[in-house]
Amino acid sequence: MYLEKINSPEDVKKLNIEEMKVLAQEIRDAVIKRDAIHGGHFGPNLGMVEATIALHYVFDSPKDKFVFDVSHQTYPHKMLTGRREAFTDEAHYDDVTGYSNQHESEHDHFILGHTSTSISLALGLAKARDVKGEKGNVIAIIGDGSLSGGEALEGLDFAGELKTNFIVIANDNDMSIAENHGGLYKNLKLLRETEGKAECNLFKAMGLEYIFVKDGNNIEELIEAFKKVKDIDHPITVHIHTQKGKGYKLAEENKEPWHYVMPFNIEDGKPLNNDDSEDYTDVTKEYLMKKMKEDKTVVTITAGTPGSFSFSRKEREELGEQFVDVGIAEQTAVALASGMASKGAKPVFTVVSSFVQRTYDQLSQDLCINNNPATIVVSYGGAIGMTDVTHLGWFDIAMMSNIPNLVYLAPTTKEEHLAMLEWSIEQQEHPVAIRLPGGKMVSTGEKVTKDFSKLNTYEVKQKGEKIAILGLGTFYQLGEKAAKLYEEKTGVKATVINPMYITGVDEKLLEELKKDHSVVITLEDGILNGGFGEKIARFYGNSDVKVLNYGLKKEFLDRYNIGKVLTENRLKADLIVEDLLKF
Repeated sequence: MYLEKINSPEDVKKLNIEEMKVLAQEIRDAVIKRDAIHGGHFGPNLGMVEATIALHYVFDSPKDKFVFDVSHQTYPHKMLTGRREAFTDEAHYDDVTGYSNQHESEHDHFILGHTSTSISLALGLAKARDVKGEKGNVIAIIGDGSLSGGEALEGLDFAGELKTNFIVIANDNDMSIAENHGGLYKNLKLLRETEGKAECNLFKAMGLEYIFVKDGNNIEELIEAFKKVKDIDHPITVHIHTQKGKGYKLAEENKEPWHYVMPFNIEDGKPLNNDDSEDYTDVTKEYLMKKMKEDKTVVTITAGTPGSFSFSRKEREELGEQFVDVGIAEQTAVALASGMASKGAKPVFTVVSSFVQRTYDQLSQDLCINNNPATIVVSYGGAIGMTDVTHLGWFDIAMMSNIPNLVYLAPTTKEEHLAMLEWSIEQQEHPVAIRLPGGKMVSTGEKVTKDFSKLNTYEVKQKGEKIAILGLGTFYQLGEKAAKLYEEKTGVKATVINPMYITGVDEKLLEELKKDHSVVITLEDGILNGGFGEKIARFYGNSDVKVLNYGLKKEFLDRYNIGKVLTENRLKADLIVEDLLKF
């Protein structure tokens, strides 16, 4: 066993080639076992094992600085930099994050979870090094489709001007999360096929020197290449061809579903906790599949994450040109949707809440200023979603709901969602976004007859007095529970309202509430600052009606406990009623 003796990169340098090969297998075994029990990024880490060992053998971290793009391929790096137990001892699996994190180790330099950022961040490290007169190598490691992101290309463009040490490791496994899309990947394919000798060369065109490593899982070849570029005095790209999922046959043969895994049986790869229950992304996919077959002008767009809405490779191929993957490029996805909508097509951009942040300018400038009727479906928003600090989904309400012309809708059930989706695709007046509720899907079976073109008209679901509860999207059912509990304790029936519209205020209804209500409660699955509740509070600001806003505190949390966060923000029926009784 070599891994158990590795406490720092200095221990890697003591090994010979054969010992490093054994170490690589031990690291691979640890990743497979850990992810089978715990879940995590699988294929990216298995493919980067040899390259990570070679990097630490040749370079001198932390003096030499590694910046891993997305950093979902940092498990081997963490094992070699003093965090081994977090991958070899089940009791310590949660001791570290699944991403780069400078608070864990001096060998990490940023918290990273979004794509295409490594080159630009590393350029900042190189610039700081130079202006301070320091020494050391700066290495940006980028792969899994991240080169298609605009920031990566901007970084390469600027890197070409440097007259100092800067190294880009292009980890080319011929994959993004799903298959690669875009012309630049044709060039990577050409470079692989010509072993780096093709005259057409993206990296050289950007002004970087270039070398190619044919077998990016061969430690000897990697060490030789890295030694050539160590302490170089100008920018260079080392293009390494690796195998995603290397060492686990199922992941090698079917790379897409093995990018990230939930706990599974190592022997046959079958998930241990297979939840077959239908969710909002499933019904969205099913609806869009049917809609696209009926109407050839309907086109679904994804930015490198077709799996987030359950579109399998077979289904994508079946849809042909009606399913568009722009690669990891949300900005292009929104602009593309706007352009399509402007000429009568019916685009639907499916996107994860956290990734909408990367395209704010396009939402505002390219889409909403032009008021083009594209549809955006936002998943994993709110507290009941992804819990990594890099993937928080509770900022989209405040970010999107304050852009003029955008209609942002919050369904509370499957039936409402599908009705909103149908209306959005067919209407020609507004850009529309639909925020999928968090948690288990709610289906009432009730037919939705609402005319969504009558903007900002809320629905009163229970008429009461004194107290009015506006439960937005995910938290509508929480509002129902709070109203029921309050009535049980006081005998007073509260009014319960489904707002549906995140972006607007139903002034007529809110004015009516003044007649027989003294307290209005708002519930939203997003940060309170700039959110839905503040719009309601502002409306009642010059009246005697008191407004209590319930939502999430503006903060960054990492790997949080959902129940605890909801409790701390008093987003529980008993706590809301407790507040009301005190009030």
